[in-house]
Amino acid sequence: MTLTGPSTDASTAAQRAVLISGASVSGPALAYWLHRSGYAVTVVEKAGTLRDGGYPIDVRGTAIEVVRRMGILPRLRDAHIGTRRCTFLDAEGSEVASVTPGSVAGGVEGQDLEVRRGDLASILHATVRDDVEFLFGDSIDTLDQSEQGVDVTFHSGRQRTFDLVVGADGMHSHTRESVFGPEEQFHRYLGYCFAVFTVPNTFGLSHEVMMWNTPGKAAALYAVGDNDDLHAFLTFHRPQPPFDALRHPDAQRDLVATVFAGAGWEVPGMIDAMRDADDLFFDTAGQIRMPHWSSGRVALVGDAAYAPSFLTGQGTSLALAGAYVLADALTANRDHTAAFAAYERDVREFVTMNQALVDTGAATLFPTTARALEQRNARLRDLVAMPSATARPAHSALTLPARPKQQRG
Repeated sequence: MTLTGPSTDASTAAQRAVLISGASVSGPALAYWLHRSGYAVTVVEKAGTLRDGGYPIDVRGTAIEVVRRMGILPRLRDAHIGTRRCTFLDAEGSEVASVTPGSVAGGVEGQDLEVRRGDLASILHATVRDDVEFLFGDSIDTLDQSEQGVDVTFHSGRQRTFDLVVGADGMHSHTRESVFGPEEQFHRYLGYCFAVFTVPNTFGLSHEVMMWNTPGKAAALYAVGDNDDLHAFLTFHRPQPPFDALRHPDAQRDLVATVFAGAGWEVPGMIDAMRDADDLFFDTAGQIRMPHWSSGRVALVGDAAYAPSFLTGQGTSLALAGAYVLADALTANRDHTAAFAAYERDVREFVTMNQALVDTGAATLFPTTARALEQRNARLRDLVAMPSATARPAHSALTLPARPKQQRG
């Protein structure tokens, strides 16, 4: 499939106002391309400021070309983490295999990027902050669509009218819930829960990941560079989502501690650190699958529309590519209905292919039975003998032509 580039001719988009909810990845990326096409863009973000640091994310395949066209590829290369190895451990903490990240994730060394989420958000924000309006510490309260536009009331009480609204506010999107209905009807639970927090790097780890597995459970320590802190991950299989724990942080800590009681390696110390962590993030592994990504004058992009889950490693790349295609569609089609239809038509297959990677990711990282775990370990040992650096086709299923098409008159 060929993805065309947004034109810089502003004639058909002049004076059109777009509100984007969310200032993480897809929001500012979309703002960049829409501004280049002449839209007046406002980005509203619930958080008071950009979030620094954060866990590592990947930019691969088609998304590499998107950031190159944005002019931010050199800065992202400077921020590249460069994880050197992933070491897998058995129940006793003994090494099973130590492999390169690309051999596990299907990436290509020297081409794919791995950066902190906060670094990517900061670079995107710096690229557009002088050209678009940012409203930090606020959020959309209500949306009222009409033939003329969308009347928006913000949580702060301010009221404004926009031609279009785009929800780029993540997997648990408030915009999606306001316009399309409760998350439950679009959420596909994948059978795992996870807790993420930081711990002191008392292990001397550098540019590496160590992952401990038993059937249905995993613990990982992720060293981003040579920093004093590590990202700690505790993941476990659970047939049904723990709805009560999702709403209560103390219940989350109790649930994780109960699941990992008696575990070996460094897990007891990780549980103790989780108890005191002030940055604990607990959630379920899931995907967002929707029959349509727009309704009237409101559309969704990124995780809000098609979160693939961290098990695919493709959430950020889908967000960047999706923002690019949506901006192109809005530039090429004056009518928003036609634009949203074109956006969905051009991105749907790409999304489907990448969401399908979830089963491979789950089998690699979190086998749920003893037999599956042993099979996974055997595959890892084979990778040590014959490392693979072949990218997965889904990563580059959308190709960007060298020259963007001319804008329609």
